[in-house]
Amino acid sequence: MSGTRSWMDDGTALFLGAVDRLTGDELSAPTALDGWTRRHVIAHVHGNAEALRRLLTWAATGVENRMYSGPDQRAQEIEELSALPASELRDLVHGSAKALAADMDALPPDAWDALVITAQGRTVPAREIPFMRAREVCVHAVDLNSGVAFADLPGDFAAALAAEAVTRHAGKGHAAGLAAWLTGRADRPPALGPWL
Repeated sequence: MSGTRSWMDDGTALFLGAVDRLTGDELSAPTALDGWTRRHVIAHVHGNAEALRRLLTWAATGVENRMYSGPDQRAQEIEELSALPASELRDLVHGSAKALAADMDALPPDAWDALVITAQGRTVPAREIPFMRAREVCVHAVDLNSGVAFADLPGDFAAALAAEAVTRHAGKGHAAGLAAWLTGRADRPPALGPWL
């Protein structure tokens, strides 16, 4: 798990560094994510930290504590928080990242084996939480479109992310198309939908 934690820490530094380099006006620029500005991405990454903290509490106490209380909570929070003044939004995303890291540091060793349920409904051991967070901060650091590219992510993390994406897409019926493309037997990848 130390590897996934270092990916999380490195990705968090990349994401927060990118956020801090953006001016208040630049935060309102659109991203490649349909309908989301940089403000929405930042609000989402903050909300993700809080949601993962709830899973850590569940792992530590054994009392169920879902990432989100319902299907609309995530979207509503993103919309509300994205409208905050730039300084408040920056403080939130920095504060939640720091609190999440502290919660991880405080989690008892045996609690990492506790089972929790992700927002997608998957039952996983808590030890997957650092990778879940690494995925969020790394991919969204690129989504900010402010100078961070996939080539800037840790190489071993990028390999793990690619493997996970292939597995998920293969499970959605794209295995043959991906196999043909990845083995150089097709010029283009298959048309893929959302990966997560």
